[in-house]
Amino acid sequence: MSQTPNIVAYLKPVCGWSNGVREVLRRHRLSYEDKDIINNPANYAEMVQKSGQPLSPCVEVNGEMVADISGEELEQWLLAKGLVQPVSA
Repeated sequence: MSQTPNIVAYLKPVCGWSNGVREVLRRHRLSYEDKDIINNPANYAEMVQKSGQPLSPCVEVNGEMVADISGEELEQWLLAKGLVQPVSA
C-alpha cells in the first residue's frame, strides 16, 4: 500500500449519497477533509469550479476530481486506481 491519498470530499451534511461516500472512506480508514457545500457557499463554489459541474458528491483524490459520484462508484474508482484493497463487509 502506497502513501495515504490526499482526499477532499465535497458533501452535503444530510444526504444518502454523501453518507455513502463517508461510509466508503471510513470503511477503508481513509482520512479526508469533509467540505460542507450546503452551509458554506464558498465550498460549493470551489466544488463547481474544480469539477466543472454542480452535482454532488464530488471527491478530489490527489488532485483528481471525481464528480457526481456515489459511495459504491467511489469505492470502484479507488480500487481501480489501486488506492485501496477490497474490504470484506
